[in-house]
Amino acid sequence: MTAQLNVTIDGWNDGEEIPGRFAFGVQAAEGHVALSTNINPKISWSGAPEGTKSLALICHDPDVPSVGDDVNQEGKTVPADLPRVDFYHWVVVDIDPSISAIEEGDDSSEIVAKGKTPGPQAYGITGVNNYTDWFAGDADMGGTYGGYDGPCPPWNDSIVHHYHFTVYALDVETLGLSGNFGGPEALAAMEGHVLAKDSFVGTYSLNPAVKA
Repeated sequence: MTAQLNVTIDGWNDGEEIPGRFAFGVQAAEGHVALSTNINPKISWSGAPEGTKSLALICHDPDVPSVGDDVNQEGKTVPADLPRVDFYHWVVVDIDPSISAIEEGDDSSEIVAKGKTPGPQAYGITGVNNYTDWFAGDADMGGTYGGYDGPCPPWNDSIVHHYHFTVYALDVETLGLSGNFGGPEALAAMEGHVLAKDSFVGTYSLNPAVKA
């Protein structure tokens, strides 16, 4: 019988709300958003099929507004029917098949202004996430954001955001990626090499009017 790749995360049930400690931002007592602890959750996997030579992990949010005109603007709401795009929160490639988990806090245990350096880690090679683009030009926060940085959707978005943590079993030892690669580059390099994949989903909202 062929093994079935299975991904689990400690901290919430599949499809349910992500606790604030795993987020970049939380609802603030005053104002809209406060910075959070930004801890990566423990993610585990099992059942990689025979022939797996490496694994990759990607967390993405497909619910990000495609146009930022109304984002985080007082007196405005990001409409539900606005087209949405992907925002990558975590990209790790070239994970050795002997590794079956990334422990809580191993990749991120706080918010690092200007970002963490991507590259080789004990559990694989981290790429950059889209906070690199979000904070571009910001004097205090602008930089290269490697590894995990958690949810912080617009506080005035009318929809709940969904965060897909997907692990891929691959038939190659390396995807040959280095430097500031992101989710799209990792996915392109994986094409034709995926033996199996599985996802674990969490939801998140910073809009008090929206139930996550």
